[in-house]
Amino acid sequence: MNYSDFFKTIKTIAVVGLSDKKDRYSYQVAEYLMNQGFKIIPVNPNITSFFGLKSYASLSEIKESVDVVDIFRRSEFVAPIVDEAIKIRAKTVWMQEGVEDASAAQKARAAGLTVVMNVCMMKKHKHVNSLTR
Repeated sequence: MNYSDFFKTIKTIAVVGLSDKKDRYSYQVAEYLMNQGFKIIPVNPNITSFFGLKSYASLSEIKESVDVVDIFRRSEFVAPIVDEAIKIRAKTVWMQEGVEDASAAQKARAAGLTVVMNVCMMKKHKHVNSLTR
């Protein structure tokens, strides 16, 4: 995958498992991506908002187009999230560092989605930007 092109083509990122606690990695990554100009949609039934953005209990509640579903949940919880990502017609499923589910990834690819596993979106974005300067 050409990550430079990828980051140029995406706009909206639904962050599943986004925490409102500043010390959590999901918070830090979402804040970074937001500061880079991406639209963040928080998905976590346990928070009401993130930086004033309404949080959704599930992907199915989102009424707008989603380019990337960024997953901050343990691997055993990935399969139903991927099913929802397919259902809402997301373009990409991105599983953060430490998150892997080969069968869910295969299902997403079969449905036409791009899949990234066990990679931090923030680190990858920073790396791509360091190469283009």
